[in-house]
Amino acid sequence: MNQIARLPPNLSLADPPIAGGRRKRARPGVWGVLDLGSSKTVCLIARVEGDGEPRVLGFGWQRSRGIKGGNIVDLREAEATIRAAVAQAEEMADHKLTGVIVNLTCGQPDSRVQHIQWPIGGRAVTAADLRAVLAEARRRAEEEGRETVHAIPLGFTIDATPGVDDPRGMVCETLGARLHLVGAAQASLRNLGLALAACDLEVEELVSAPFAAALSTLVEDEKTIGATVVDMGGGATTIAVFQDGHLLHTSALPVGGWNVSNDLALGLTTTIIHAERVKTLHGGVLAGHDDGREFLPVPQVGEEEEQLARIPRSAIVGVIRPRLTETLELVRDRLEAAGLGPEVGKRVVLTGGASQLAGVRELAAEILGRPVRLGRPHQVRGLPETLHRPDFAATVGLLSWGAGEGRPPLDLDPPGPRPGLLSRLAEWWRERL
Repeated sequence: MNQIARLPPNLSLADPPIAGGRRKRARPGVWGVLDLGSSKTVCLIARVEGDGEPRVLGFGWQRSRGIKGGNIVDLREAEATIRAAVAQAEEMADHKLTGVIVNLTCGQPDSRVQHIQWPIGGRAVTAADLRAVLAEARRRAEEEGRETVHAIPLGFTIDATPGVDDPRGMVCETLGARLHLVGAAQASLRNLGLALAACDLEVEELVSAPFAAALSTLVEDEKTIGATVVDMGGGATTIAVFQDGHLLHTSALPVGGWNVSNDLALGLTTTIIHAERVKTLHGGVLAGHDDGREFLPVPQVGEEEEQLARIPRSAIVGVIRPRLTETLELVRDRLEAAGLGPEVGKRVVLTGGASQLAGVRELAAEILGRPVRLGRPHQVRGLPETLHRPDFAATVGLLSWGAGEGRPPLDLDPPGPRPGLLSRLAEWWRERL
């Protein structure tokens, strides 16, 4: 009998793909993911094929309403947006969803490392001990009004012996555990659950948005050697740091592509829609020799449509560069505040919509002082080419999670739904229908 077969039934190792290439914790049957962002809401319906890779059966895409900075600010508007995106995907896939995997951007998500000391008393460590350690870490987070979304073991200590990956079966007096917890404010998660419950959907799993973006853009060597993913989204810029194959840190900054568009609208005296168009077609952060002589027609607020101001491209660069410089400086400061050291996650992978602006890669390398590459999500069967762009990195990453990728090697959660906040909320909602 091999080692995996001897594992306790309630605690398993999430190994790489097994027979036929399918990962052990891949979702069975047909399932859905929902990327709920500030600028767009995307629903994908997929299944995992025999080789372990997901295939998209249907997709829906709507401009987000009622969502700001990843948080629900208008339940009715958010519900309408979610319903429309899900309905598009369901019609294409000819499949009705009852639940979805959702990205976590709401509730000021943060990353914390918990150090737990658990008495064992001279006997062998069991699966129940590890679950008790996880429960204690979650209890501490809940006392601070935070709900734990990911609990990733970073290592265990057996009495005075550190560096233990799997302590089960080892004898000790005290078990020490170092856990990376990703959590969010309970109130924001409650509103997220309410919005989905109103659409007759359950939150089956929550996945940290920067974690999802990393799953779709990093190669395996980058996760091992160390890389930092910076997802420059519409309403927020999120960060995920990998080292030695572990997710070590996540963070979110409340600035994104929308701030650039808003600055342009104010600076050019135009509408947000036209500012977004100017940013997409002509935006950048590097000034050219001819920028002062290249004039772009820009509609003015309150003027007739045919009354267009002619704005030099240099003025557009002059608005965009300071905002993105500020954003990248905030990223640099957040990484320094995390105390991970300059060698941890040294390579930077930029993704998200704002990363596509001309010159952002060079600007990021200058400010962050690290090598930078632009990250595009990997190819997925059945997904149209228009969705294989950096601004869909988190969306594609949710598919990877559903296919079993990114699960911690040591799974501390028992099988079945966890009686956490979202489960309690779903029960509360059903009682009132």
